[in-house]
Amino acid sequence: MAITLKTLRKLAVLAIGMLSPMVFAAEASAQIAKPAEARNVVLVHGAWADGSSWAEVIARLQEAGLHVTAVQNPLTSLADSAAATRRALALQDGPTVLVAHSWGGTVISEMGMDPKVTALVYVAARAPDAGEDFVALSGKFPTMPVRAGVQERDGFTNLSEEAFLKYFANGIANEKAEVLYAEQEPTAASLFGGRTTMAAWRSKPSWYAVSKLDQTISPDLERFLAARMKATTVELEAGHLSLVSHPQEIADLILAAAGRGK
Repeated sequence: MAITLKTLRKLAVLAIGMLSPMVFAAEASAQIAKPAEARNVVLVHGAWADGSSWAEVIARLQEAGLHVTAVQNPLTSLADSAAATRRALALQDGPTVLVAHSWGGTVISEMGMDPKVTALVYVAARAPDAGEDFVALSGKFPTMPVRAGVQERDGFTNLSEEAFLKYFANGIANEKAEVLYAEQEPTAASLFGGRTTMAAWRSKPSWYAVSKLDQTISPDLERFLAARMKATTVELEAGHLSLVSHPQEIADLILAAAGRGK
């Protein structure tokens, strides 16, 4: 039996009509899929800081019923920092959200394939690809003013008081910023060139908080990283230390990654 062109067109329209609802349903399901629920959170701080920088975020997460561990990141090498995070993950009793600020994003990109990790959260953070020269990548974006305040001695760096208060802790009340300046942890000069062997964000669901007023990492670089990892992204009217200036927004993002969002 001969099939006319008109009949073929009708069959095609019918097939598309039947397929479209199925495609839409699949897309909708992917969009509304709830993250795996986690009760543990491991927090990794960045350069020129220590675990206390998460204090106000920790209080909010604990109030929400989560078990929280802040890694005291040695900042001597990527290997040492990864080992500290590995030890913290080993202590968790189940599904865990792994969170990082700033350079700490390098660590969670390396360690995020741990089977306990269900989600990654990057807070104004680096997110290198496996083996990527992140210094070269960041060189494609504007150089931020904090760079001029980096001081090096005996292979370790810190930030001058002026650079810390004006550019690293912009948006933080001066009294609090002065305390954070006093607490800054010396950071190995070689740390920033360390390359990861993997990029966990390619396999694990990821969230990203962009700091729109960041003077340490270019906000455009942060947006690039968030888009590259296809992260669920929020943009905050914050400087680099959004975990200090906007702890509720950061806690809410972590709660969402833990499957406890509103």
